[in-house]
Amino acid sequence: MNLRAAWLGLGLLLASGVQAAEPSPHQLALAAGYKAAFLCSDSFNAGQGEAAIAANDLSGIYAEVQPLIAALPAVIDRAAKTVSVTFDASLPPRIAAWRPLLGCAQLPVGAGPEALTKLPNLTLAAPNLAAGDARPWPQGDAGAIQRPAPPVARRLDAVIDTAFSPDGFGKAAATTAVLVLQHDRIIAERYRADFDLHTPQRTWSVAKSLTATLVGRAVALGKVDVNAPANIPEWRMPGDPRAGVTLAQLLRMNSGLWSNGPGARTDAVYIGGQSVPETAAAMPLEAAPGSRFNYANNDIMLAAYSVRTALGDDALAFPFTQLLWPLGMTRTTLETDWQGNFILSSQVWTTARDLARLGLLYANNGVAAGQRLLPTDWAAFVATPAGAQPADRGDVGYGAGFWLLRGAGIPSGTYAMFGNRGQYVVIVPARDIVIVRRGYDPVSGSFDPAALTRAVLLALGS
Repeated sequence: MNLRAAWLGLGLLLASGVQAAEPSPHQLALAAGYKAAFLCSDSFNAGQGEAAIAANDLSGIYAEVQPLIAALPAVIDRAAKTVSVTFDASLPPRIAAWRPLLGCAQLPVGAGPEALTKLPNLTLAAPNLAAGDARPWPQGDAGAIQRPAPPVARRLDAVIDTAFSPDGFGKAAATTAVLVLQHDRIIAERYRADFDLHTPQRTWSVAKSLTATLVGRAVALGKVDVNAPANIPEWRMPGDPRAGVTLAQLLRMNSGLWSNGPGARTDAVYIGGQSVPETAAAMPLEAAPGSRFNYANNDIMLAAYSVRTALGDDALAFPFTQLLWPLGMTRTTLETDWQGNFILSSQVWTTARDLARLGLLYANNGVAAGQRLLPTDWAAFVATPAGAQPADRGDVGYGAGFWLLRGAGIPSGTYAMFGNRGQYVVIVPARDIVIVRRGYDPVSGSFDPAALTRAVLLALGS
């Protein structure tokens, strides 16, 4: 089958309405990687069927990928937990393979199924989900919900009605979950009809906030120094100007590193099958570290990579044993590249309740179940602007892996986790409130987390 001819024969148009040129072999390889990645992760992390995956994660996506997806044949091997997507008759298909806890990893372009044996695995016993769910909230699900008085509950329900309306707090939005928590309990919770409290979705860039939290955990354990130069082996050659870039500067998007194209598009790793060190660690400086803000996936991937190199053999187990499972985040999957580096700028799959648990860790200043997991000043660190700040973002600033919400109706000190396609976790310390919103917003759509936050606060009153 000539895939390029098949694609052109569909007569599909790009979002601009202009007939697309014939895709290059590289574009086809990336599109195949995109399809393999989401078919694999949605199938084996989230248990979704192919029709749901096509509607949710393979639609409303990047304009240069969307027209290519349908013409690329895919094979899902549910026994082996692999996905293969054909894109070129002269090369092996793009392959993604699932592993327990670590989710799906993509093989590099040109690698055949024999390379699957090289993928890293984590020999760590997974928690008993049923037993974990029976534990008291937030480590489990028991006693999680505490509805407020009826008048307040009705006002909150009306806000959630608006959040589930496509144009309620934005444009063409597609909400899958909304949770509101106050004083550690869920006071409002709703899911789309095909979702429930245990349905995971990709976090997209909410994973950046998780990376900052993992760094904080490593700091608390004395494994890393956030103000010291990042531990990047590729930068250790004497005279390398990147050797002085600190872990804090990476978390604050102040590294000064060049990004290949838009800073939030790292296709080589996300859908190209390349590794974090061979891509992100290869970026040269283009500005003095600390002198400019550039929102970049590479910075956060490097922060996670720095923690991995500091931890050594314990790196793959560390997020689970030291953070996720102590929080009760037992349905969270952290995916890696094919060399075992966590892609913690985006490729995490988790539930709305697990994100609520992460938000509560910050609402409680780094303490969970009586155990201090983060340094006493870590919440203040991630929520405080330092160094260069984003320009032209209105009332939104940046801390360290977290966005800062400001403006009318938003209490001082409010900060948030933001992710593509409408993933938000908002922490309002002044009101002891955490708000979680998940979605599948298309690239043409939008959702306003500040508007949702204002509406929730108004519904709750003083």
